[in-house]
This record gives sequence, C-alpha cells and structure tokens, in this order.
Amino acid sequence: MTAIRRGRTRKAALARAVCALVVAGAGVSGCGGEDPDAGTNGVGKLSPAKIQSRTQSAAKAAPAVRLSGAVVSNKRTYKLDMQLKKDGGTGSVTSKGVTFRLLRMDEHLFIKADADFWTHQDGESDDSTSDTAAAGKLEGMYVKVPKGDPAYQQLSVFTDKDALLDGLLSLQGELDTDGRRELNGTRTIRLTSDKGAGGQIDVSLEGKPYPLLLVRAGDAGTIRLTDWGRDFALREPEKDETVDYGQQLPTS
Repeated sequence: MTAIRRGRTRKAALARAVCALVVAGAGVSGCGGEDPDAGTNGVGKLSPAKIQSRTQSAAKAAPAVRLSGAVVSNKRTYKLDMQLKKDGGTGSVTSKGVTFRLLRMDEHLFIKADADFWTHQDGESDDSTSDTAAAGKLEGMYVKVPKGDPAYQQLSVFTDKDALLDGLLSLQGELDTDGRRELNGTRTIRLTSDKGAGGQIDVSLEGKPYPLLLVRAGDAGTIRLTDWGRDFALREPEKDETVDYGQQLPTS
C-alpha cells in the first residue's frame, strides 16, 4: 500500500508540473479544475469596475507609498521619485534636465535646488547679475514656498499622496482585464481602459490590492508604485538650511 501511495503521489506531482508548464505556455487559466485565484486576495474574480474601486480604496487607506517613473503633462515630462504619506512627502523631480528636491510637512513646502535651477526660466538662462547673485545664495538651501505663490499649487501636488493618486489611478473609458502577470515576484492582474489605449494598471493579487505599475494613456508616462505602507521620516530643515523668500519666489 505504501508503494502504491508513493507512486500515486509522484504521478500527481508530475501531472501538476506538466499542467503548470502547459498553463504558462498557453496562457490558459488553469487545468484539472484548479482555481487560478487560490491563495490570492480574490480581486481577480471581481468585475473590472470593482477591481478599480478596491484598488483606489486600498491606495487611499495605505499610510505611505513610493512613486517613481515619469509623468507627461502639457507636453512636459517630469521624472519623479517621491515618498508620500498623509501629512507630506519628500523626493526629487526632474524636468528639462534640471533636478530639484521637494519637502512638504503639513502646509509647509520647501524646494531645494542648485544655482542652475534658479537662473533658468522656461529652460533659458538669465544672465542678470542680480539674479545670478540671488541664485548663488539659494543654491543648496531649502527655500520655503509661500502659499500665495503660484508655484505652491504647482509643486505641492507632487507631495500630496491623495491628490496625486486620485489623478493617476482613475482610468477613464471602458474597463476590462487583460490577464494575469507577475511583477517582481508578485502575482498581478492587469486592469485596462479602452483595450489599453486609455491606460492600464497592474494590481496585486497578493495581500492588499495595491496598484504596482501604471501606464498612462497617450504615452503620458509610466509609474511604479512600491513600498506600500512603509513609513519614512519627515524632518523640517534647520533654520540655517532654510531661506524664507517672503511672499513670492524668484521667477524660475
């Protein structure tokens, strides 16, 4: 009896292995009545609209996240590497070859950049002696952005977790799913809009249904979303690291 049981066990294991190879090669959902959603969080069984809703809810409830990649807005590309949480965020933004750092704690927003950032306007160099001198004083310092300055609204969105995710994760158009995948060892299901033309999101099938990869519509950028729920420290810069420019930043 023992030999028979061992033989059956080996045959069953071999059958499962063959089945797995066939499934991987053919792209089918399973064989032998196996549930492809076994061991997952179950969102793969939901309708596309419900997957999007669960994903958005999970993202909003998460205490922290890291976004890295590129976003195209108004024909301008922004490369992001931002850590975000409820009360602020920190990280870097690169646009037109110029990189600057952002730090927000509650309503206090700071920007840190080199002299090139402060001496350029719309990508063109400003040779004004006074502006060059001012840029030298601002280089490497955390410059406080006044709330009344137009730059505040433009820059603070990069540090606002909910606002940024609301804009990125809202796929418009006809929703559908486009198969299962694996991203860095995590099983995902792909949610698409208008067959991919309206954008696509790879949603985790393990743990909470967090969005892990976003491809925006119209070649408007690709964003990776990682470190979900992983806290990080936010520290307001020291006084000797900070410049308060008053009611309006210098034009840049």
